[in-house]
Amino acid sequence: MTVNRQWLLAKRPDGMIGPDNFEYTETAVPIPGNDEVLVRNLYFSFDPTQRNWMVDRPSYLPPVGLGDVMRAGSVGQVVESKHADFAVGDLVQTTGNWQDYVIVAPGAGPMGVNKLPPGVPPELMLSALGITGITAYFGLLDIGKPVAGDTVLVSGAAGATGSVAAQIARIKGCRVVGIAGGPEKCAWLRDEARVDVAIDYKSGDLDAHIGAACPDKWNVFFDNVGGSTMQAALNHIGLNARVAMCGGISGYNDTEPQPGPNNLMNLVTNRGRMEGFIILDYLPRAAEAIQDLIGWVTSGEIKYQVDVQEGFDNIPATLQRLYTGKNLGKQLLKIADPE
Repeated sequence: MTVNRQWLLAKRPDGMIGPDNFEYTETAVPIPGNDEVLVRNLYFSFDPTQRNWMVDRPSYLPPVGLGDVMRAGSVGQVVESKHADFAVGDLVQTTGNWQDYVIVAPGAGPMGVNKLPPGVPPELMLSALGITGITAYFGLLDIGKPVAGDTVLVSGAAGATGSVAAQIARIKGCRVVGIAGGPEKCAWLRDEARVDVAIDYKSGDLDAHIGAACPDKWNVFFDNVGGSTMQAALNHIGLNARVAMCGGISGYNDTEPQPGPNNLMNLVTNRGRMEGFIILDYLPRAAEAIQDLIGWVTSGEIKYQVDVQEGFDNIPATLQRLYTGKNLGKQLLKIADPE
């Protein structure tokens, strides 16, 4: 291919993202310089935080600039290398953005570029072994600090991060209660992820469902949703419980901020702790997580599911799937096969 297709951020979102937030363009394929590699993107990762990157406000990464290529994680293949550690044909994970080709300088940027372990397919590297799996690993174990016998409550439990967090909690000997949307997702949680209880938040009173599933309260809450889900969960917090705040997808597309939970004093009366975290802080320890995750996936202790869309033209619509609940597991999109 001699053309580099790109999707640019054309307009900052106001409410739900749509096709008019992005603009398609074509440029020449870039040429790598010394110590750089040219990567052809094969798969894109879609993550709830991408909505936050589109907004012009301070965050853990700078916002995507208007007219810039939309930021995204990817798996690609090295097609030209001027770096001694990378050869043509290597499969790599990087921040490739929404385009066919990207120039990568190894060691630069928050995400860098890493070779895929031998035999690991792109879908696995962008799900259970990728940023989402690593996020679940450190968020649950370092922030939540579960111990055998704890009750662990996970929101967004059928999603890419929540499903791994729920299964790690089960592996660590905890009783696991997962919250998800719809009977299909709840069935997967029970049958494949093997959680103890799966709650369909779309069915009935979530507060009552959590109370019934956690009669002795919960010890750890791994939260990917925020909003009214956090409100309901905090009504059932146990003594010395821990909340790992991973995300708040319920409010990402709101035009007005959601009202905060009005029961935060439950943390005080129960001597609880609520802590947010950003996975970038844990990337120096990524190998530690990947080693455990590979073992659990290989043994079948962790199941994962990927929702793979296809076609460069479908990129903007695929991102929107995250916020309408259409995805089952990790949302990916494929634009090419490795050569």
